[in-house]
Amino acid sequence: MKTRREKDSFGELEVPAEAFYGVHTCRSVQNFNAGGERVPLEIICGMAKMKWACARANHALGLLDEKKTAAIEKACQTVLDGKVDDQFPIDVFHAGSGTSSNMNVNEVIANLANEELGGKRGDRGLVHPNDDVNKGQSTNNIFPSAIRVAAVGLADKALSSLRHLIRALEVKAGEFKEVIKSGRTHLQDAVPVTLGQEFAAWAHALQKDITRIEHAVHANLEIGEGGNAIGTGVNTKPEFRQLIARELAHITAMPFRAAQNGIEITQFLTDKAELSAALRLTAQDIGKICNDLRMLCSGPNTGMAEIILPAVEPGSSIMPGKINPSIAEATNMAMIQIMGHDHAVQLAASAGQLELNTHMPVLGLNLVKALRILDRACVQLANKCIIGIKANAETCYRYFETSGGLATILNPKLGYDKVSALVKESLATKKTARQIVVEKGIMTAEEFEKLVKTSTGPNL
Repeated sequence: MKTRREKDSFGELEVPAEAFYGVHTCRSVQNFNAGGERVPLEIICGMAKMKWACARANHALGLLDEKKTAAIEKACQTVLDGKVDDQFPIDVFHAGSGTSSNMNVNEVIANLANEELGGKRGDRGLVHPNDDVNKGQSTNNIFPSAIRVAAVGLADKALSSLRHLIRALEVKAGEFKEVIKSGRTHLQDAVPVTLGQEFAAWAHALQKDITRIEHAVHANLEIGEGGNAIGTGVNTKPEFRQLIARELAHITAMPFRAAQNGIEITQFLTDKAELSAALRLTAQDIGKICNDLRMLCSGPNTGMAEIILPAVEPGSSIMPGKINPSIAEATNMAMIQIMGHDHAVQLAASAGQLELNTHMPVLGLNLVKALRILDRACVQLANKCIIGIKANAETCYRYFETSGGLATILNPKLGYDKVSALVKESLATKKTARQIVVEKGIMTAEEFEKLVKTSTGPNL
C-alpha cells in the first residue's frame, strides 16, 4: 500500500496515500479498538453539517475567505452524500469528548477541500483541518451538537413511523368497535369492554408517547456550538453562536437555536438523556401492547383466541401447522433493546465531571441505535401484524357472556352483596348472569341487553 508521511505533535506517521483522513485519524485507529464498530454515520453527518454551518458563520464574520468557504461547503456535501463513508474508521469508544472523531472529520473535509482547490491530500497549505475546518470550534461543542443534529433527524423519522403505527391501531379500533368482550384485571374476568376500545386505548397511549418525544426533541434543538472548550466562547466573536445556529437551521431545515447558557450545555447531556428516556417509555408501551396481542391470540384451541394475528412463518421445527406471534415477539425484543440503550445513555449522562461530560460517544451510539430501532420496529409491527389482525367475535362474546365480571353491571340495581351471591350461583350452576337474572325475574332479557350496551361506555 502506498503511503504518505504526515506529522503531528507526537511525531511523524505513515498515512495511506489514497486516504482523505490524516495523521490524527491514523493514530486514533492505532489506539482505539474496544468497540469493534465505528462512530455512527448519522453523527458523522451531524458533524459535517456543523462544519458547514461554522464555515458559513466564519465567512460572514470575515474570518474565512470565499474560496475556502466554498471548498469546505462542497466537501461537507460530499460527506453528506455518502461518497466517503469509508473514510471514518474511528472506533466508537475513543476519547470521551469525541476528539478523534472530530479530527477525523476535520481531516477528511480539509483534504476534500484541498483537492477542490487544486491541492493534494495531506497538504495543509490550502485548507488546514484545525485552522480552517475547525476554526472557532472545539470538540467539546462539535461532538455533542452533532449528536443533537443526528438525534433530531432520526427522531423525525421515528415519529413518522410511530404515527403510522397509531393510524393502524385506530383503523382496527373502528373495525372492532362492535366486538364486545370481557375485560380482565389481574388476568381475571372483569367488566365488559369492546375490542375496539382496547385498540383505541393502545393508540392513545402511543399518542402520549409522541408528545413526550416531541418535547424532548424541542430541547435538543438547542446547540452549544461556538462555546469552545467549556462554553465561554473563548477565541470567538460574540455573534458567532447565533450565526452558527442560523446557518445550521438553514442547512437542516430544522429550527436549531443557540444555547441560552453555553457553560451548562457543555457540562450536561441531560437533554439527550430526556429524549432517550422518552424512547424508553415508548418502548415500554409498545412492549405492553405486544404482550397483550400475544395473550389475546393465544391458543388457538387452548388459549384466549380472541384475535387472530397474521401468519408470517411456520412456528415450529417439530410441530406441524403451529403458528407463533413472531412479529409481536420480534418487536418485544426490539423494545427491550431500546430500554437497554437508554440505560447506557442515562449512565453516560450521569458520569460528567466539572466543565465537561467525557462520555459522549457511548451516549451518542446508544441514542442513535435506539432511534433506528424504534423507526423500523413501528413500521414492522404495523405492516406485518396490526393491519392484518382479525377478531374472533364469537369467542369474544362467549367469554363476555360467561364472565364473572359481567354481573358487576347489576351493582347499581341490586347492590354489591346480592350481586356477589349471584356470581357465586353463576359459577356453581354454570349459568350466565343473564340467565339467572331473567329466571329470577330481576329483569327481562331486553333490559339486560340494554344494560350491557351502556356498560362499555360511549365508544361501543
